[in-house]
Amino acid sequence: MSEQVLIDHCSPTLAGLKTANMFPVSLESGGDIGGELRQLNRLFREKGLCIVALRKTEKSALLYLYRPDYLDRDLGSPAAKEILQEKGYCCRSSGSCIAQLIHHMAEDEEFPHEVGLFLGYPPEDVRHFMENPWRGVKCTGCWKAYGNEEEARKTFSKYRKCTDSYRRQLSRGRSLSQLTVRTGRFRDSERRS
Repeated sequence: MSEQVLIDHCSPTLAGLKTANMFPVSLESGGDIGGELRQLNRLFREKGLCIVALRKTEKSALLYLYRPDYLDRDLGSPAAKEILQEKGYCCRSSGSCIAQLIHHMAEDEEFPHEVGLFLGYPPEDVRHFMENPWRGVKCTGCWKAYGNEEEARKTFSKYRKCTDSYRRQLSRGRSLSQLTVRTGRFRDSERRS
């Protein structure tokens, strides 16, 4: 997987602006992406990020790049917990929720739309989409916004500008490591040492 793929799909998460991104990658026939994910996780760990495969077939994988600290915050909100519990999640930890999401991706006939919570979307918008995706949409960008239109538009614009900036910086020779912002517990523990 190239740095360009990560920049194209994950710049707001790499920049520390967004909880997570999810994106597909093509695999060579029967290809194993495990080694590449381990290598990326070594790079990302010190920056407060993690990458996992949510679903894998012989020809493709659906990858999930996320900031664990941000995900803890997002899934810890009462509105997010309520949605997840209604969908059968136990909500012990964000890690257990990811494991359950992977299970839903593999076993459920329908796509698990609660995935929006794992991407940092407002729980109000996720719930509305799950209940009636066509009614009440105020604007569309990274997700369908049903609640705070002004805030959603600002967020969509911020994400677009970030991706454009990261593409320019990559084309000028900046590396993925240089473009990835350090956040989270790792940074806090470094300060204490």
